[in-house]
Amino acid sequence: MDALSDVLRVAHLTGGVFLNAEFFEPWCVAAQLKAQYCAPFIGSTSHLILYHYVVDGTLKVQVEGEEMFGLTAGEVVMFPHNDAHLLGSQLDLPPALASDVIVPSPNGGLYAIRLGGDGARTRLVCGFLGCDSVEGNLLISTLPRALRLNVDEGSAAEWIRSTFQYAADEVASGRPGSETVLAKLSELLFVETVRRYADTLPESETGWLAGLRDHYVARALALFHRDITRSWTVDELGREVGLSRSALAERFTRLMGMAPMHYFAQWRMQVAAQELRNSSASLAKVASTVGYESEAAFSRAFKKAFRTAPATWRRLHS
Repeated sequence: MDALSDVLRVAHLTGGVFLNAEFFEPWCVAAQLKAQYCAPFIGSTSHLILYHYVVDGTLKVQVEGEEMFGLTAGEVVMFPHNDAHLLGSQLDLPPALASDVIVPSPNGGLYAIRLGGDGARTRLVCGFLGCDSVEGNLLISTLPRALRLNVDEGSAAEWIRSTFQYAADEVASGRPGSETVLAKLSELLFVETVRRYADTLPESETGWLAGLRDHYVARALALFHRDITRSWTVDELGREVGLSRSALAERFTRLMGMAPMHYFAQWRMQVAAQELRNSSASLAKVASTVGYESEAAFSRAFKKAFRTAPATWRRLHS
């Protein structure tokens, strides 16, 4: 399994769809995802990633403090950090609060919005991903405030567009099961968006995704992820990837923003947190799973990373 898949698995993303929206020019909405709208679909979660898929029409989008941009049919915008944002045909209009105009479904299905004047129509399907653990997450913390994806571009364009369009039409018709289709597609959509974003990063970019594009660093990441219980040293890692110890350390630190062994320790803690959250394994077993010979050493490392003892963390996050 590649490092990106590993990190997404540990983040435990859960997709959901909560809103079918129709807007008519002129209109403007201020939006930010609230946990109560997602709870009926995925229960409680510690972090939410919101997205809007444009089925028909056009709109403008602006995150506070950043430049406005436009979206057209077939495009998606995602907000990895759930930042507040404006959507509309005219963003200088007094915005309606999305939380004030969302209408719950009487039969427990999707929420809905129908808002605006008598002008051109724009239709959105809005969904989200719940993420169990963002604290220390190696991917999500590096993503920008807004990610855009044109589903009509790229090698996966046809299946994304056709599947999403079909599911959106199913939602509009009220057919049972359509929410499940879109929920699973939400997870795939996020992965494709992140991959496309990584492909567009400039050569000068640093960070976790930039490290994945470098042959030597990506190889080192793969080794860390493949054998988490091994007591790696930078010398051993260098021999495996074909660089000297100093060359690998410099390259890894420059691109990733941390030394190789610091990354390895952080990755171990991410995997440990997933084990604590999703299993009933003893602390000694979890410690062994992530390469610690003693429960005491593991507990010290975990408390340093999460500022909470592992047993306490498990009670709070199970």
